[in-house]
Amino acid sequence: MGQIQLLTEVHGRRIQQARELFFDSGDLPEGLVDPVIVRSWERCLRFGLDESHSAPAIDAMDRVALKTEQDRNRYLLQMGRPIMEHVYEQIRDSGSMVILADANGLLLETVGDAEFVDRADRVTLSAGASWDENLRGTNAIGTTLSEEVPIAVLGAEHYLEHNSFLTCCASPIFGPDGRLIGVLDISGDYRSHHQHTLGLARFSSEIVSKRLFESVHARDMLVCFHHRPDFLGGPNEGMAAVSPDGQVLAINRNGTAILGIRQVDAVRRDFSMVFESSLSALVDKLRHNPQSSLPLSVNGKTLHFQLRGQLPPLSVAGRVFDEPQPQTRATPRRSESRQSPMPTLDSLGTGDPRLQAAIDRSRRILGRDIPILIQGESGAGKEIFAKAFHNSGPRSGAPFVALNCASIPETLIESELFGYQGGAFTGARKEGAPGKIQQAHGGTLFLDEIGDMPLNLQARLLRVLQERSVTPLGSTRAIQVDISLVCATHRKLREEVAQGAFREDLYYRLNGMSVTLPALRERTDIRAIVHRLAAEEIAPNEEPVKFSEGAMQAIERYGWPGNIRQLFNVIRVTIAMLDDDETLITEAHLPEELFEAPLQSPGGTLAAHDPWAAAPLEGNNSLDEISRQAAMRALEAAGGNISSAARQLGISRNTLYRKLGRM
Repeated sequence: MGQIQLLTEVHGRRIQQARELFFDSGDLPEGLVDPVIVRSWERCLRFGLDESHSAPAIDAMDRVALKTEQDRNRYLLQMGRPIMEHVYEQIRDSGSMVILADANGLLLETVGDAEFVDRADRVTLSAGASWDENLRGTNAIGTTLSEEVPIAVLGAEHYLEHNSFLTCCASPIFGPDGRLIGVLDISGDYRSHHQHTLGLARFSSEIVSKRLFESVHARDMLVCFHHRPDFLGGPNEGMAAVSPDGQVLAINRNGTAILGIRQVDAVRRDFSMVFESSLSALVDKLRHNPQSSLPLSVNGKTLHFQLRGQLPPLSVAGRVFDEPQPQTRATPRRSESRQSPMPTLDSLGTGDPRLQAAIDRSRRILGRDIPILIQGESGAGKEIFAKAFHNSGPRSGAPFVALNCASIPETLIESELFGYQGGAFTGARKEGAPGKIQQAHGGTLFLDEIGDMPLNLQARLLRVLQERSVTPLGSTRAIQVDISLVCATHRKLREEVAQGAFREDLYYRLNGMSVTLPALRERTDIRAIVHRLAAEEIAPNEEPVKFSEGAMQAIERYGWPGNIRQLFNVIRVTIAMLDDDETLITEAHLPEELFEAPLQSPGGTLAAHDPWAAAPLEGNNSLDEISRQAAMRALEAAGGNISSAARQLGISRNTLYRKLGRM
């Protein structure tokens, strides 16, 4: 204890000197305080915060509002709570508390020693309070959110003098897509700070991030890797979720750091492009001994690989074969969906005259150098139509490359679309990377939500379309490309042009031919769509499901603000919730939302509280898994009431118990 007190006094004098230089003289306290803290102090000055006063009077959220935010972050809480409890057991009776906050600095949950919790309440360090840096000044939670790295803020390093009795150590939690989604913090009295606390916070947050990744990709193959084989299985390993055909679905932050690449350099790319090795060879070598590891050279460095999760079929000489199964193995009812064939324009027609007109017009320009612009509401099937157009033409054997202009940050669209040369910017791969335009050479480039493309990139895209060549970032050499261009948007581009939000010259260049897909509520072929979607959900050896007349009329009457995407989710869940001996879907099986007035947002999408559209189901999930998800979601929405949840799902209490018992 004497040593800790001495170190605390030395640190306190140094920080006091740093504060005098910074706040009184306006000088940078170089060498006296961590540069991360200085950057935060500078931000707080720009925010207009007064270091000598407490934070502005901001009341914590009431219970209802806090519960709403906790529900919004339920998966973070679900994975974080056990870790919080474990951490607290390590620091119990030390005058500390463990805190879980969301990506906005809102404290979602706390656990700690009663004596310190009382002191923490005086500075609103409790659930429902926001510790965003622009409100509370320099603090471990808010500053970690700004810097996205583990941070310790000790005593007077806090911007506000009011918080100088605290010592806080926080570490970021990253979601499966690599985005920052929360912070795990350990706070206590400055006088009892321990040098290992930050390490404990960092280790714990990495475990939460790892569990979130494993949970989301529980049904995918996981390729795990690290420089050291003994680190495999630990929180620091790199993890990539990979599809059976070798596409990287996701990669965690540790993985991108180990490889020295960005998320966009890996996700949706072939395994061999990211790891410089064949996935089939890796699987074949590790399939029968998954606990072992295999060393491979990636970008000149040796990494050790391990496989977990769902392994793909065996591959022999480039062909894929299913592993032989024992004769006695029973196939669970509706365990997996029939794989849908590749869509073509001919396969899209189900009787609606407006859709058929769009199909007929598109068929006339197949093989011609005429760009097509697909318009329609969100969820109306624009990407499926684009794929069908590609599969119906002479380029069907070439790549179909898609880019959603609304889902990628503006700072990344340029490199994603045009590619970049090695070393073009900080974090760039040494060998560079081809952009979507170059990847689509010989095939079709599909630009979804083209109306959301930044204006400065619209000019570059126009030049590419005119010159038929693309120049990657950092390069001066133009690369010739041959692409068929298909674009889609839910916006009215004519209005965007009139408002100056979209270039007029690019609009006329893209709008070689325009087709508009009708919203589902406007279509006359809903019954045919329902039967087709239901048929695709039933395995070939199973008895098809039928819909009662009452159920079909309810489906036809509903407004479907989420369009075909929403209908697809409803049908999948409804079929998954049938008992094994049931084949007839009645009104009782349909969700209650179909019998109420549908809620629509201004953009025509389903309101966020609708459980059938707010949490889209992954296309690769089996129907048993969909059944479990729906049962859990209904039970959560009903506050744990089994009877209410069963009524919402249109099934009996016993059936719901059985569905929950499978988890």
